[in-house]
Amino acid sequence: MSASGRTSSATAPLARRRLLVGAAAGAAALTAGGCARGASTSAQPGTTSISNDNATWDDGYRAAGRELEKITGFALRPLSNPSVTSYQQVVQMTLQTSKASDLVKWASGYQLKRLARAGGLTDLTHVWEGYAAKGWVRGTSREAVSYRGKAFGIPLYESYYVLFYSKPVFRKLGLSAPGSWEQLLHCAEVLKRNGITPFLASQVGGWPAIEWFQELVSKVDPGFYGRLVAGEASYTDEPARQAMDIWHDFMRRGWMTPPDFDQARGPGALKEGTVGMFLHGTWQASGMSAAGMKPGTDYGAFILPTVRPSTPKSVIAESGVFVVPGRASSHEAAKANVGAWLTPSVQRVWSDFLQDSSANPTVRAGNPVVAELQRDIARNRRTALVRYWEASPPSLIQGNTNDLGGFMAGQTSPATTLRRMQERAHGEWAAWKRDEA
Repeated sequence: MSASGRTSSATAPLARRRLLVGAAAGAAALTAGGCARGASTSAQPGTTSISNDNATWDDGYRAAGRELEKITGFALRPLSNPSVTSYQQVVQMTLQTSKASDLVKWASGYQLKRLARAGGLTDLTHVWEGYAAKGWVRGTSREAVSYRGKAFGIPLYESYYVLFYSKPVFRKLGLSAPGSWEQLLHCAEVLKRNGITPFLASQVGGWPAIEWFQELVSKVDPGFYGRLVAGEASYTDEPARQAMDIWHDFMRRGWMTPPDFDQARGPGALKEGTVGMFLHGTWQASGMSAAGMKPGTDYGAFILPTVRPSTPKSVIAESGVFVVPGRASSHEAAKANVGAWLTPSVQRVWSDFLQDSSANPTVRAGNPVVAELQRDIARNRRTALVRYWEASPPSLIQGNTNDLGGFMAGQTSPATTLRRMQERAHGEWAAWKRDEA
């Protein structure tokens, strides 16, 4: 659910060299000082250690680990590094050493491909195939966890990008969750007229700048989105221009929060009624609960409608993964735990903790708002599209995210932003393919 490692890639080779130097220095310092809340990565009987960048999930790992222990004999021992950037550096520098933990939380897609390309990961193809035979994974997500035909990751969770909305505000204004683009615009107009900012949009932390870009491009043309992130279309093509013009128009109308609005304030803003709709991953449902909001009563959620009724329906999906370092000190125990991770009894505990959807499609979300979204996705046969952050070479995404942040801050026009993104895409795709040769 988090994203990191953002650097400018205007001069890609130089940026890569600086990143490697910085990563080495950072890893050395972090390894010397302890990389995960004072915990040790060395083997401890009856457990497998998990390196991760989200300490708020530690209790969830432990709870799921108790279920795993009933099956495999091994519990989970989370080792959390609160700094996402230094976390990535440490993982990359220790992956092929005895300092590697047993399990590592990582991003899917090209983030995983880059890690696998460096070597040091365990081939989990047989684990994936076992899950597929039981119907415990979606076949369409195989590519997002694979590199050169081998699966190196097992899905950790599955989240969808949706618009959370304030039910009390919508009821008061006579609005309902929009099912069409025209209804969405009507909701925005009514909210604005009543002194409520219709949409939360943020670039705080860098990576959130991708959210409205991926949503609008995919709702203009999901097929184009797929070609774009695969390097088979141009950022200056008409669907991307249309999406950016829509976004720009929303900002000019005052329909979006300032770009420095922190998303951490999102649940509170919905509860207070100062913001009407909040685009974010379904994992934010836990944040709604933390703000004292009840699902289905205080908030609901819907998937952004397509711009044209005839456009195929889609949803942006995000799935982190577990990977197993080849030199993990408890290697066999780690393989046993990833081999049982998607067991329904384990996923029931994990999904309920996250208040999100499970990567196992047979497990229904306990949160009624998320469960209804799952039904919507199945009923409308929505195509799941990989989140932008993981969908293309990391250096390309990092640089383009910076450009999108500049656009949100009013520094560049839609056309200039897209031109810069395409120039970077040309160079970064060429560099990725050279490295693959």
